[in-house]
Amino acid sequence: MFEDLSNKLETVLKKIRGQGKISEKNIEESLREIRRVLFDADVNYKVVGNFLNEVKKKSLGQNVINSITPGQLIVKIIYDELIKLMGSEKSDINFSNDIPSTILIVGLQGSGKTTFSVKLAGYLKSKGKAPLLAACDIYRPAAIKQLEVLGKQIQIPVYSESDNRDAIKIAQNAIIEARKNARDTLIIDTAGRLSIDEIMMNEVSNIKNSVKPAEILFVVDSMTGQDAVNTAKVFHEKLDYDGVILTKLDGDTKGGAALSIKAVADKPIKFVSTGEKLNAIEPFYPDRMASRILGMGDIVTFVEKAQQEFDLDEAAKLEEKYRKNIFDFNDYLTQIRQIKKMGSLSNIVSMLPGVGSKIKESDIDEKIFTRLEAIILSMTEEERESPSVLNGSRRRRIANGSGTSIQDVNKMIKQYDEMKKMMKGMNTGKMKGMMKKMNIPANFLNRYN
Repeated sequence: MFEDLSNKLETVLKKIRGQGKISEKNIEESLREIRRVLFDADVNYKVVGNFLNEVKKKSLGQNVINSITPGQLIVKIIYDELIKLMGSEKSDINFSNDIPSTILIVGLQGSGKTTFSVKLAGYLKSKGKAPLLAACDIYRPAAIKQLEVLGKQIQIPVYSESDNRDAIKIAQNAIIEARKNARDTLIIDTAGRLSIDEIMMNEVSNIKNSVKPAEILFVVDSMTGQDAVNTAKVFHEKLDYDGVILTKLDGDTKGGAALSIKAVADKPIKFVSTGEKLNAIEPFYPDRMASRILGMGDIVTFVEKAQQEFDLDEAAKLEEKYRKNIFDFNDYLTQIRQIKKMGSLSNIVSMLPGVGSKIKESDIDEKIFTRLEAIILSMTEEERESPSVLNGSRRRRIANGSGTSIQDVNKMIKQYDEMKKMMKGMNTGKMKGMMKKMNIPANFLNRYN
């Protein structure tokens, strides 16, 4: 996520941190480099100008000039201004008191509306809501089928009328269906076009007037940069939507849309989509995103994802096995599968302070967990429970059975041994002490009491 932007900014910030004395001249030099980095990231030129003016004004204040560590203070100023640029604070979804509370999803074709609609339904379900999805894209081939297939994967019902060509009527009927089946939230997936046209805008506008949604979310492909920002502006003028969704942040995203869209469209970013999996959705926190962009990681989101995806009973059992030093390959497989639930490896790494910026995405092998699983599943039950029996011939058989090399098998066994050594003797108290140093919330620790 924003790898190129983060790496370039980190280089500039390193120079700033090293400044023992601040002057207008070296501030200008630093801001010139930041300007170039932001333009390369396709950030709106007006947004860049306003951002740099604010940073310069605050960087030349007396508190900074007289500070013992002026460079550090300027980095803090840049961080604070980035947060302001992206909306200052998290913005929640609006829900009405009506049953159902309706959420209208709009945007261009290819922006990821349908997949996001399902991700949002799954997210709201995890928060105690009972959502219903409505298929109102009557133009794109297989749009209805896509929504039904994805909805089935997360056990959320989909309302559709394959023979009805009236999207407004389908939306109205979906409300009736939601009431019949005690569904408190209705998420309406609407049609898009390859570019903005009058027919599309009139249709979504008529659906809005008909169902009076509590929330309208504009979905935009963050990989389209300034085009995304311009489209957001047009949709805002026509629909006055409530929030923006940035999709495909796991792709080759420069960062321009994330840094520009709030300032240009004057609407908050509410969620980001960070991968293909249906749980790859995160509420948007400006402070956490600013931290990631500046290479500082995002440990809070990391812990929240762990809490959400990990089976805590299973985690407690693993921790007990660590302490008793009876951790085998079956347990290692369980751990691998729990980590896989958290999403892509590159996204996990980007949340770790001081790690994400040092590892390029090209260095991250996303298939590593698949290989590890294949190796363990190619072992016999005896081999999984008693790793000490793994001699040369057994390792060769496991490599052939898993479609890997003997080197891969040896490497995995070495990693397992190293983890076992590291965890040996680490009791719960030590683990809690380590977690506290990482600022992991107390309620997470309490689950292990």
